[in-house]
Amino acid sequence: MTTAPYVQVIERNVPAVSTANASDDTVLGQAPFDCTVTSVEYVPEAAITGAATNHRTYSLVNKGQAGSNSTTVATLAFDSGSVTATANNERTITLSGTAANLDLTAGDTLLWRSVAVGTGIADPGGIVRVTVSRR
Repeated sequence: MTTAPYVQVIERNVPAVSTANASDDTVLGQAPFDCTVTSVEYVPEAAITGAATNHRTYSLVNKGQAGSNSTTVATLAFDSGSVTATANNERTITLSGTAANLDLTAGDTLLWRSVAVGTGIADPGGIVRVTVSRR
């Protein structure tokens, strides 16, 4: 087994949440080896325009190996009209500023969380792309 630097992409389609005030969790997969998350992108199927009071927050959560952790790896709130995403185009999701939150152990489960805030805005669904690098 090699421990040389190795980059892998975990990519999964995530469902739309058509009811604006509903939330959804989707398991993306598991960390293939001990690694660090280096980027997270969301490619929505339709455009998203944020809103101040009623909006949506997306998060990548490390649930650990037992499925009980709640470490936020990356998050982006569409909480103002200036936070937008273009249909079928990558939107970078902001990584946690806490370096330890980016570290995964082989077998950790990654969860994509789409949460309506207030009455929310619709989630068009799309593709989530997580890039990890062996550590």
